[in-house]
Amino acid sequence: MPPRRNFGTTWWGRAWVEALEQRAKLDPNRLPRGRTYARKGTVTELHFGAGVMTARVRGSRPQPYKVTITMRTFTDGEWDTLLGVVGTQLGHAAALLDGELPAALAEQAREAGADLLPGPGDLRPRCSCPDSANPCKHVAAVYYLVADEVDRDPFTLFLLRGRPRADVLAELRARRSPSRAEKPKLPKAADEGLTPRAAYTRRPGPIPALPPPPRTAGPPATLDLDPPPATGWTAAALSTLAADAASLARDLLIGGVTAAELTFEEDLARRAATRTAPEITTLAAAAGVPPRDLTRWAEAWREAGRGGLAALRDTWQPGPGPLAEAQAILADAGLPGRPKIWRNRLTQGEVQLRYGQDARWYRFTRAGTDWRLDGPPSASPVDLAY
Repeated sequence: MPPRRNFGTTWWGRAWVEALEQRAKLDPNRLPRGRTYARKGTVTELHFGAGVMTARVRGSRPQPYKVTITMRTFTDGEWDTLLGVVGTQLGHAAALLDGELPAALAEQAREAGADLLPGPGDLRPRCSCPDSANPCKHVAAVYYLVADEVDRDPFTLFLLRGRPRADVLAELRARRSPSRAEKPKLPKAADEGLTPRAAYTRRPGPIPALPPPPRTAGPPATLDLDPPPATGWTAAALSTLAADAASLARDLLIGGVTAAELTFEEDLARRAATRTAPEITTLAAAAGVPPRDLTRWAEAWREAGRGGLAALRDTWQPGPGPLAEAQAILADAGLPGRPKIWRNRLTQGEVQLRYGQDARWYRFTRAGTDWRLDGPPSASPVDLAY
């Protein structure tokens, strides 16, 4: 058996992988499948630009999926900080030209507030596959293969932060030039503003484009005092409702499902998905649902939303075609036992594939007497059988 393919042969390549797995706050449950995809050689046409990387990734469909990942670029102030760190020692620039990234440079840049490696919220992926997980396995595969390019040329990190190698070197040369002089700063003219008449009669300009929505809804304001006791409410309960309203507002902003479209069980699972175990117990008691059931609903919602909850709770009778295909795939996967079909569920050993009414497959694994959803769905059972 050939040795397992690793990512990052230099310390800075490994630092990229460690940043993905530890500091970038990516979902750790999504990354292992990305590693597997990367090792299978499914990623092609990997290209880099200023603050962006693109690739094609082969999945279960004949047409490869298109992956685009943007990385937060540095502001002018952050670039000034980073280039100042590089310029403090001649050895830093010399090492970069030799294809090496000094550990001291990376650490000093991070401490100064210009971290070359990705942190929370720095990476924004987009994939043409139907999987809504972030990251999906196609995006995660690209994340790992970036380590190869970083190994080869550490200037890739500078490019992903917004500036190509030539621009960085030109700025470093300019900073070392003795002829470079600081231009005197002229005082800014005082802003006299507008008169009411001028403001009222001025033609309005175009509405600026909205910034991208936040990855998560922000926390609600903290209430210093509880409402009057006669209301039956507490500050904690109101804060919970406010946080839920903020989450719904964000979903509506990005075109997601609104609360009006959800059934009672779906909305309950959605709310429970962000709660702790004690909070789920309290919510289940208020809704009249067994806590054990609501806990499983919340797990399914976290993994796959409405489709995951439906796959957990519903049974139906699909046509024979999809189940026959999945049965053959499970037989080839080498799992113990014989595949057994019941309605939309195909069970073999500790693995069960369920065919949803959304024409997607959901993988479940046995946990004691329960079946628990194991990851996002796929259009093809081959992605879930192995």
